[in-house]
Amino acid sequence: MRGGAVAAFRGRIVAAGPEAEVLAAVEPTPDATVVDAEGRLVTPGLVDCHTHLCFAGWRAEEFRMRIEGRDYLEILKAGGGILQTVRATREATEDELFDSLRARLLELLRLGTTTVEVKSGYGLDLATELKQLRAIRRAALWAASPEGTGQEVVATFLGAHAVPPEFAGRAREYAELVAREMIPAVARESLAEFVDVFCEDGAFGPEEARLVLEAGRRAGLGRKIHADEVHHLGGARIAAELGAVSADHLAVTPPGDFAALRDSGTVACLLPATSFFLMKPRHAAARELIAAGVPVALGTDANPGTQPGFSLPLVMSLACLLLRMTPEEALVAATRNAAFALGRGGRAGSLEPGARADIVIWDCPALAHLPYRMGANLAHTVIAAGRVRVSRAGRDAETSPREARTFPRAAVPGLSQAVAPPASPPRSGPPASRPRSGPGDREGDRR
Repeated sequence: MRGGAVAAFRGRIVAAGPEAEVLAAVEPTPDATVVDAEGRLVTPGLVDCHTHLCFAGWRAEEFRMRIEGRDYLEILKAGGGILQTVRATREATEDELFDSLRARLLELLRLGTTTVEVKSGYGLDLATELKQLRAIRRAALWAASPEGTGQEVVATFLGAHAVPPEFAGRAREYAELVAREMIPAVARESLAEFVDVFCEDGAFGPEEARLVLEAGRRAGLGRKIHADEVHHLGGARIAAELGAVSADHLAVTPPGDFAALRDSGTVACLLPATSFFLMKPRHAAARELIAAGVPVALGTDANPGTQPGFSLPLVMSLACLLLRMTPEEALVAATRNAAFALGRGGRAGSLEPGARADIVIWDCPALAHLPYRMGANLAHTVIAAGRVRVSRAGRDAETSPREARTFPRAAVPGLSQAVAPPASPPRSGPPASRPRSGPGDREGDRR
C-alpha cells in the first residue's frame, strides 16, 4: 500500500490503512511521536514461533565434524550432540541462563523479531527443566519491562526433547515421568503456555508423544510437536487429532497427511535453516502444503547444535530458495501465520487494529529485497510494543518512559513514502481484530 499509515496508542495499533482514513480515526496527542520510513519497506514485526534459545554452551566443534562427514552417532561417541548441551545446561545457574537468553533476545530484536517462542528441553530432569522455564519467565518479564526489548516471549515446555542418559533404552518410562510429574509441576507454577514433544526414531514414538501431549491438554497447556523431521512416524496426524497449534519440521511428511492438518487448522511450521545446516537433501514440501490449504509458518529452530542462527530474514531466503515459496508467502509465514502457531493470530504478526504495535522499517524499497539480499540485516528501525527499540543505525534506541504513539505510514509491503501522522486514543475503542484468513483459535490455548 502506498500512502498508508499506522497509528498506535499504549502499545496497540488503533488504526491502519490509507492516510486519510487513519487521520479521520485518530487525533494527535501533544507528545505524539512520528517515525518517517522515508520510502523504506514497512512490515509487521517478525514472529519466531520455534526456538531453543535457553541453553548453556555452544557446540562449534560439531560443525567441523559434520563437514568431515561424521554421522550423529559418531558425534555422540565423541561427547557431542544434544547430551553435551544437557550437561552444560544442568550445570548452569538460573542467572546464567537468564543472562544468556536476554542477550540472545536482543540479537533477535536487532534482526526484526518482536515475538519469540522459547522452549525448555535441555534439562531432561524436573529440576533443570523448571530452572530453564523460570529463566524464560524472567526473560519474558524483563522484555516487557520499561528497560527491556518490548518483545513478547512465549514459553514452551519440551521435557520430552530426548531420552536422558539415566533413562537410556527406557523412553516409555521417561515419557510417563514427563506426563505424571513434570507437566503438573510446570502447570502449577504457570511456567509454560505450551507442551511439545520430539516424535522421532531415537527419541519418542507415536504412543509416547500422544501420552505427553494428552497430559499437557489435561493440564491446560496448548500442544505442539516436532514431527517427521527424519522419519515419518505419524506425528502430523497426532498433532491434528489432538488439536495442536502447530506441527513443526515436517521434512518427510507424506501428502496423505496434509488434509488432516488442513481440517484441524494446525499450522505447519517449517524450519528450512535446519535441513540446510545439516546438509539434508530433502526439505519440507511447502508448495504442496500451501496447495492443500495448510497454513504454513516459518521458524528459525535456533539452537546450539543443528541450527545456531537467529535470523528470520535468512530463513525467509532459504524458504524461497529451498522450499520455492514466494517472498510474499515467506513474509506471511514469518509474521501472521507464525502468530497463529503461537495462538496469537490477530494479536501479533499483523498491522491491524487491536494487534501489538510491533513494526519494522527495512532498509530497502520493496519486499523482494528481504529474501533476495541473503544474510544482510536490513532492519533499519524496530518498534516493539509501541516504542522504538532499535535506531536507524542498528543501535539500540534510547528509550524513555514516554511511549512512541505513532508509527510509519504503511500497512503492507510496497511502501514508497511514509510520513506518519500523530495519533491518540480512537474516538470509539479499537475494533475487534480478526484475521482475514488462516486458522482459527485453537482449543487449549492459554494466554
